[in-house]
Amino acid sequence: MVDIVFSGGPVFTARAVRSRPIAVAVDDGRVVAVGHDEVLELAGPRTERVDLRGRMLVPGFQDAHVHPVWAGVDMLRCDLTDLSTAEQYVRRVADYAAATADQEWVLGSGWSMSAFPGGTPTAAALDAVVGDRPAFLPNRDGHGAWVSSAALRRAGIDRDTPDPRDGRIERDADGTPSGTLHEGAMALVGLIAPETTDEERLEGLLRAQAHLHSLGITAWQDAIIGDYGDGGNPATAYRLADESGRLTARVVGALWWDRNAGLGQVPEIIDRRERLSTARFRATSVKIMQDGVPENFTAAMLDPYCDGHGRYTDNSGISFVPVETLMPAAEQLDAAGFQLHFHAIGDRAVRECLDAVEGALRANGRRDARHHIAHIQVIHPEDLHRFRELGVVANMQAFWAALEAQMVELTMPFLGEPRSSWQYPFGDLQRSGAALAMGSDWAVSTADPLAAIHVAVTRQIPEAYREGEPEHPVFLPEQRIDLATALTAYTAGSAHVNRLDDTGQVRVGALADLAVLDRDPFAGPPEEIGTTRVLQTFVDGRRVYAADDA
Repeated sequence: MVDIVFSGGPVFTARAVRSRPIAVAVDDGRVVAVGHDEVLELAGPRTERVDLRGRMLVPGFQDAHVHPVWAGVDMLRCDLTDLSTAEQYVRRVADYAAATADQEWVLGSGWSMSAFPGGTPTAAALDAVVGDRPAFLPNRDGHGAWVSSAALRRAGIDRDTPDPRDGRIERDADGTPSGTLHEGAMALVGLIAPETTDEERLEGLLRAQAHLHSLGITAWQDAIIGDYGDGGNPATAYRLADESGRLTARVVGALWWDRNAGLGQVPEIIDRRERLSTARFRATSVKIMQDGVPENFTAAMLDPYCDGHGRYTDNSGISFVPVETLMPAAEQLDAAGFQLHFHAIGDRAVRECLDAVEGALRANGRRDARHHIAHIQVIHPEDLHRFRELGVVANMQAFWAALEAQMVELTMPFLGEPRSSWQYPFGDLQRSGAALAMGSDWAVSTADPLAAIHVAVTRQIPEAYREGEPEHPVFLPEQRIDLATALTAYTAGSAHVNRLDDTGQVRVGALADLAVLDRDPFAGPPEEIGTTRVLQTFVDGRRVYAADDA
């Protein structure tokens, strides 16, 4: 007599099989049978029977690059992520400022660069609704912040303030700071803003975990464990949640590499791995942010950015970690048994990260390291084959691989050709034999795996996420991947990255981390993948989410 039997619908196993099972039995937290009607014979009086009614059972999704604690804290503050226009943002900030008049600062996050000319909102627009209160509002991707005049004054930022090495202060024609801070310049205000408390981070984590479970996500890799921006270190929240039995997901933490601290931080990172790890949280990865984003010209490119009219400028972006530091850092961290988790968006950053892995392999020999590069927006064609050859996993944030306002207005004109056609080359990576994983980078964009899978398959944004935009043409159709490949990347592929080898597939002996979809997405047209919902989510065979209509 087993604990649960799922039957009556197709099962996506994330394994290369010719026929699809229609029944799965779970006992004591693990899958004990996968098959057809014979599985039903394992049920007894105490067995819970889940009738799939033609709907699909899949392995639990795993997000290989996400920021749940920060996203959850954003939910507690002035959350702008569900809006899309400058007018809506200003109105939301005004309402929040009025409702929190007793608080000294106005804090929030989530605006989109495409809502503002040049992607740079002004302090004047904030001042009109927050008055003389300091306001600090990072954007969706966390690479820029909108600040009020009072915040600039508090931080001592004026026309004579130099740009930091790893960032830029947006300025008016006369050099006066205009209200947008890029990359490292965010810290000039972020470090004087009120510190997020451990209680806020714990509440944010639990709210985020509930949201991720509702999307079928059972495990993830938190892409920054350390002091970065105003969000603070999420590590304590994970410890408190696990100690109290409230952390139901499986989590890998990527320890933050301080790009200003140099190689001397390696011993401390090794110590933090042991000190921070708990039963359901393992700090076994190191996050190295190698560059910024193209929208503010900080993604590191091999050739300079264009000026929007096809002419090269003198700016080719920023490599946040100098190569002379990156190479020995990768070698030392690899030797210490860490997984390297790179942020690389520009083609120069991608090449530098691949070079760093190659150097580590040359120095230390090959092992089952599972190093991965996240985002991979622009990859030079000459580097595509290196992912497979070096064993580097391509960690895709597929939701971004489509035409929308930010891509059309703030990215492609400044990349120019041929670089615009090198973006998000998922099809080329698959054909080269690279290992694929997926993540969301939530709260930069939606955490919904099925929305990202929709884009990976169609290279178009699902209708529900278009934010009032019309449907754009298919973006680089030759880079589409098929549904089975995309689903496998978001389950078994990310489980491989997370070194959770007994998850990510529906097979006998695997942990029963599962999700029930509201349909079989293979049965409909690709254009409907994004409308698929998760009805139930299970971790260790225990239900952690059920929709009202489950």
